[in-house]
Amino acid sequence: MNEKTLLLVEDNPQDEMLILRALHKARIANRIDVVRDGQQAVDYLFNQGEFAQEGCRELPVVVLLDISLPRLSGLEVLRIIRADARTRLLPVVILTSSDEEKDRLKSYENGANSFVRKPLNFSEFAETVARLGVYWVAINEPPWMK
Repeated sequence: MNEKTLLLVEDNPQDEMLILRALHKARIANRIDVVRDGQQAVDYLFNQGEFAQEGCRELPVVVLLDISLPRLSGLEVLRIIRADARTRLLPVVILTSSDEEKDRLKSYENGANSFVRKPLNFSEFAETVARLGVYWVAINEPPWMK
């Protein structure tokens, strides 16, 4: 793998901008691909649909996945990821504004590696995202890394 890529699945443009800004400020220089709904996330990961023309790409080192998404929910995307041998071990972090216990439990039941609630305060939000980026890109070693 030449470059560690992150996949951000986020339908809120303001949250997307804040996440990208926080990762940049934390000096995460890795490629960050963004898709804005659940179906796009599945198509991206399996090189199908609108992403079929791009050919086979390596999996990202982590997926930052919102729960509330158009077309397919984050939990549906997570179930699809875990059901396929190609993506079963892909690290997935649920990054959501939900503070519902049922969302947290369903996320873990469906194989999420982490559940992180988006803080309402901007500086806390930026710090949380920066820590996520540093951990998943610089510290964690995904199963397919050599």
